[in-house]
Amino acid sequence: MLVRWDPFEEMNRLHDHYFGGRGLARQAFQVAVDIREEADAFYVDAEVPGLAAEDVKVDVENKVLTLSGERKVEKEENEGTYRRVERQYGSFTRSFSLPETVDADKISADLKNGVLELRLPKKAAPTPKKIAVKATK
Repeated sequence: MLVRWDPFEEMNRLHDHYFGGRGLARQAFQVAVDIREEADAFYVDAEVPGLAAEDVKVDVENKVLTLSGERKVEKEENEGTYRRVERQYGSFTRSFSLPETVDADKISADLKNGVLELRLPKKAAPTPKKIAVKATK
């Protein structure tokens, strides 16, 4: 069996081994999302627990929806000679390509109970235009 060598994964593994498991891969804050389609709109639900509306940014540019923000450390807990931080902190960014049927001007966002709920209303799909072909002599 051949295994592909990833130098960055090896650096993370060595960092974890020598510095007590505080590798870069475990520190990234990732936002989980659910995306569903209904007859009238697409819906994106993103988990952002502990964030206020002013900590989250939603942008649409060139048919790309981007969610970004930052979760900051509120309180550090020290016990003995070690530090324990189990929740993830830091900046996050998630981007999604939008289909042509999304009306970007009418997208709405609502933050409830740690879930950012986005509604992306649909518009009529563009119909193909037929062009008559003329024969010239």
